[in-house]
Amino acid sequence: MGALPEVVLSDGRQFPPAFRFGVATSAYQIEGAADEDGKGESIWDRFSHTPGRVANRDTGDVACDHYHRYEDDLDLIAELGLDTYRFSISWPRILPAGRGRVNQPGLDFYRRLVDAALERGLRPLATLYHWDLPQALEDAGGWAARDTAFAFAEYAAVVIAALGDVVDDWITQNEPWVSAVEGYAQGKKAPGLADWPTALRASHHLLLSHGLAVDVCRAIASAESRIGISLNLAPMIPASDADSDRAAAERADGYHNRWYLDPVLRGHYPADMLRFYESRGVDVGFIADGDEAIIGRPADFLGVNYYSVGRIQDAGDANFLGFDFLAPRTPVTAMGWEIAPSAFTDLLIRLERDYGPLRIMITENGAAFADHRNGGYVDDPQRVAFLAEHVEAARRAYDAGVGVEAYYVWSLLDNFEWESGYGPRFGIVHVDYDTQERTLKKSALWYREFVANQRI
Repeated sequence: MGALPEVVLSDGRQFPPAFRFGVATSAYQIEGAADEDGKGESIWDRFSHTPGRVANRDTGDVACDHYHRYEDDLDLIAELGLDTYRFSISWPRILPAGRGRVNQPGLDFYRRLVDAALERGLRPLATLYHWDLPQALEDAGGWAARDTAFAFAEYAAVVIAALGDVVDDWITQNEPWVSAVEGYAQGKKAPGLADWPTALRASHHLLLSHGLAVDVCRAIASAESRIGISLNLAPMIPASDADSDRAAAERADGYHNRWYLDPVLRGHYPADMLRFYESRGVDVGFIADGDEAIIGRPADFLGVNYYSVGRIQDAGDANFLGFDFLAPRTPVTAMGWEIAPSAFTDLLIRLERDYGPLRIMITENGAAFADHRNGGYVDDPQRVAFLAEHVEAARRAYDAGVGVEAYYVWSLLDNFEWESGYGPRFGIVHVDYDTQERTLKKSALWYREFVANQRI
């Protein structure tokens, strides 16, 4: 395979001993077993089986078959010498209709998964929602319906009551921007709608569900339990120094970042974005009295998912948002996302400056590249470089006083990449989808050596 690249940080400094390194996955992307043991239909089951929605008509019916192979996958994580495993729980596997009858075999699966993780010395980080809404709830209005937030709180209560004795760390929502915007405004992801007012209403109910779940956790979980939310955040860079582009970049930041950060961490939506959306004809009356206080319930940490930046140019009234995303600068990943590790440091410092003091977990960071398999190994030098640059970017933020306490690579396994199907590969472990054979990539070996070096 050849020598691994240097794994120490550039100046030889290390993260503190309590810092945790892990990997992350999500239920629909890896589990498979789409209709086994009483699981109900999710919006992604419906969406992926709708012609034209997913590349190559791929579905998550089998995915990585993690439902049956979870022990082998946990062995891989342990073999890498990692501290923690982030996974998500499938809502329709627990409550097939979204609320009401509990499917005990679903809870039993996650109990087995968590017990097996703990046996291997892995601290579990459980995400309650990673985009697989029960289809029955979507049929009743989905996240655009206020009642879905309360259904989520009921679901959270069932899961935390069942697993709270073995799971201390919880994430309520993963990337509500994606669920709302790509699912309800852009139609890229399930449920595939394309209406901005509906998407904004959905974004509010997703955030409301977060606050309600925090209340549930405080009420029934142990005193040691911690709960937070994971937001996909991206610096927005103006295309020029022109006032119009700078204003557009500020608006893009409000739309992508502050619309979620402000209510969670400050207890209110950003006033400039409320005015902007109202100017676009959106009735924000879906924000009921008291909602922002619920959303702003104090959480224990902020999860940050970081992949890239946005380059923003003013578009006037040419589209709903009034700006355009410009083409990324090179280098880019296989998804066409600009690689910008220094912006990662800037983002983390900005979060501490504007919202701190914070406890931050990097709950996702990774990249898709065109990997090259050669016999029994997979050489992925671009991913190795990406991870090395970004983990150092996180370390620089830590040295600048940002309370970063954990880093999770996205992802453990190559998996079902939503509307792109099985084409893009994000994993540090290669998956042969025909045989389900797992192969550690060079990036996995790099990560193992890097983490081991941090323990010296």
